[in-house]
Amino acid sequence: MNHYRLAGYAGLLGGALTLIAAARRAGLIPENSFTHALAPPATALLLLTLTAFYLVQRERAGRLGLTGFVLNHLGLSGLFAVEFLTHAVLQFQDAATREQVLTGPGRPYFVVVAFTFLTGVVLFGVASWRAGVLPRGAVALYVAGLSAAALRATVPEAVYLGGLVAGSAGVLWLSVALLSKPGGASVPDRDPGTVGLLGRRGVRHG
Repeated sequence: MNHYRLAGYAGLLGGALTLIAAARRAGLIPENSFTHALAPPATALLLLTLTAFYLVQRERAGRLGLTGFVLNHLGLSGLFAVEFLTHAVLQFQDAATREQVLTGPGRPYFVVVAFTFLTGVVLFGVASWRAGVLPRGAVALYVAGLSAAALRATVPEAVYLGGLVAGSAGVLWLSVALLSKPGGASVPDRDPGTVGLLGRRGVRHG
C-alpha cells in the first residue's frame, strides 16, 4: 500500500471518529468512557493525513503552503494534547478541578493552540485553493469547518458542532481524493508532461 492510500484511510477513520465525537457532544449517542476514548485517536490520525495533504501538492503550494502546513500541524498536535487531557484526565475530575484547569494557568496554552491551529488552517487552505491539486470544494469545507471548531471557546455550541461536521466532511472528501491517486510514492513537480492526482498536470508517477 502506498503512503497516500495509507494516509487516505487514516483520514477516513479520523474523520469518522470526529463525527462520532460531534454526535456525542450533541447528545445523539451515549457519553461514556468508550466514546470519550475515541476523541484523541481522531486527532492523531489526522496528523498523518494532513502531512499527505501537504506532500501531494507541496510544489504548487509553495512557501505559503509550507507555512500553513507547519502551523496547521503544530496546532493539530496541540489539540491532540488538549483532547488527551480532556478525555483521559479531566473527565475523571470534579467540576471545580476542571474549571480551575481550563480557566486558570492553563488557559493561555489553550488560546495559543487554538490561534495556531486557526492560522494554520486558513493559510493552508488558501495555499491549497491556489494550488488546485486537491478538490477546492473539500478545501472550502476543511477551512470553514475547522476554523469554526478552532473558535470553540468563543462561538455557540451549535456553531462549534457544525464546524466539526463540516470540517470532517472536508477531511473525508480530501481523503477520498488521496485514495483515488494512482501509482505509488509519487509527489507533485513542475514537469508539464506528466499527469497526477485527479487529472491535474504536474505530478510524476512513481
